[in-house]
Amino acid sequence: MATVIRGAHVITLAGENYSPGFLAFTDAGAIVAVGPDPGHERLTAELPMELPVEEPIEVIDGAGRLVLPGFIDAHCHVGIAEEGAPIEGDDLNETSEPLTPHLQALDGINPLDPAFADALRGGVTTVCVLPGSANIMGGQAVIMKTAGPFAERVVCNSAAVKAALGENPKRVYGEQKKAPITRMASAALLREALARAREYGRRRAETAGEPSKAPEVDLRWEALQPLLARQVPLRLHAHRADDLLTGLRIIQEFGLQAVLEHCTEGHLIAGELAQAGVPAVVGPSLVNRAKVEMREITPATAGILHGAGVLVALMTDHPVIPIQYLPLCAGLAVRHGMEEETALRAISLHAARILGLDAFVGSLEPGKQADVVLWDGHPFDTRSSVTQVWIRGRMVYSPEASRCPGEGNTYKCG
Repeated sequence: MATVIRGAHVITLAGENYSPGFLAFTDAGAIVAVGPDPGHERLTAELPMELPVEEPIEVIDGAGRLVLPGFIDAHCHVGIAEEGAPIEGDDLNETSEPLTPHLQALDGINPLDPAFADALRGGVTTVCVLPGSANIMGGQAVIMKTAGPFAERVVCNSAAVKAALGENPKRVYGEQKKAPITRMASAALLREALARAREYGRRRAETAGEPSKAPEVDLRWEALQPLLARQVPLRLHAHRADDLLTGLRIIQEFGLQAVLEHCTEGHLIAGELAQAGVPAVVGPSLVNRAKVEMREITPATAGILHGAGVLVALMTDHPVIPIQYLPLCAGLAVRHGMEEETALRAISLHAARILGLDAFVGSLEPGKQADVVLWDGHPFDTRSSVTQVWIRGRMVYSPEASRCPGEGNTYKCG
């Protein structure tokens, strides 16, 4: 079955917008056409172009509404820090040791966390769920959809390795009277882990075909081989400028792909970050100065970094900011200097590029996955609401839906 939305303001985030416009996609998962819709006043009128699909076709009146790609939260903890279960559902940090790169966030996620339904209410269809920042290396991120059959939600497991510098590891392990107690120890532990993993990989390669000589399998160092091979990025938690610069030194020393997370003082060193060519996922900006390293927090950071040439996405860091308010975070960035379309891309196409998914999601273009959201107003207007959501071409949210998350694919508006 194909779905055609007619007469809406279609914001593709691919360079062309259409008002009135139409968007066509199939429940097989792909967008098949997008463009202007001069005959939208009569929904029974002939479509503006022939569609490469068979009947039936469902036509939706989008007059007075906006069509946007599903938003992407590039850094959150949905499902792994569960709503309403502060102890039982907290699987964010394994604080028994500071180096746990072999842990997988997916193994800690509860797909029935109500925050997944909240995500749809905010137009968020894709999330990158990371372990927390208590450890120097906390584990592996997972990218997943926010609705659909549970077995089909995972887009990419082991999508990145989470690391952290700054106050969090110092505080957690300082209280246990073991390293890292200082920033020097944090950096040294990160370097040590990368060096040991590199040596482990070298020895494994040298003894290939000779099992008796091969080093004993160590899941920690196995988990870092894709990172050292530049197949996945290091997602580095750092707020303060000094921690960001330390992180850049280590990234360059080991030749890693990387993404800077939070980047609270990034605006103070925007030139250095731009020169390094490392993307940044900025936020959460709608919080107070909860820690010393956040005293320079401002919603202007993302716009300043973008202006300097840094590829920027925005985050909620859910549950720090509830995930449904990702558009609000982008709206605040606009209020503090970022251009409106750039802010939309910071929660869609730019986030997709940082996650390596821009060939599939992040904009409304033929051939891309049909993650589509219908709004009754602009998402930066706090009065606006999501009216329908499709993921991979299948409707997963609308006010008329009747199924609950445990029964199928569709969420009811609460």
